[in-house]
Amino acid sequence: MTDNTEFTREDIKYMKAALKQAEKALAIGEVPIGAVIVENGRIIGRGYNRRNTDHTTLAHAEITAIRKANKKVGDWRLEGCTLYVTLEPCQMCAGALVQSRIDRVVIGAPSFKSGCGGTLLNILQNSEFNHQVVVDQGLMQEECTQILQRFFKDLRLRNKMRKKAGSADQSFD
Repeated sequence: MTDNTEFTREDIKYMKAALKQAEKALAIGEVPIGAVIVENGRIIGRGYNRRNTDHTTLAHAEITAIRKANKKVGDWRLEGCTLYVTLEPCQMCAGALVQSRIDRVVIGAPSFKSGCGGTLLNILQNSEFNHQVVVDQGLMQEECTQILQRFFKDLRLRNKMRKKAGSADQSFD
């Protein structure tokens, strides 16, 4: 795992594309996480978090991007591909990335609660597995963190207002 400060213009371009996916999640009230998969200079898979919308644990940005990329290339293997993701993958997504044989993962923000790209665990580079992924962290970290902070700040405010409205309704009983 590296904290690479020497990202390329292409890396920045694709992380911006992942952030656009995160904005789509934000627009539908989901935790704003976005991902894109790139092969030979073109995006072959996009995804954003839709767990609440689709009512499934599996609707993570990375899983959606993997599924779309698999369909595009016509294979379960994503060798030669790079995933750009706004938040460090969880254990499920990290495992799927290893299984897909993806070459590289570029992470925007660390996940201190579920990060399995080096923060809590490092599933992506576990030498016991038959495949390890190159991990670069910290690309556009501030932007990736800010969208998440904005979402959770708004969520706390909405919950507080909902709670306040609920207690006001009960006072008239």
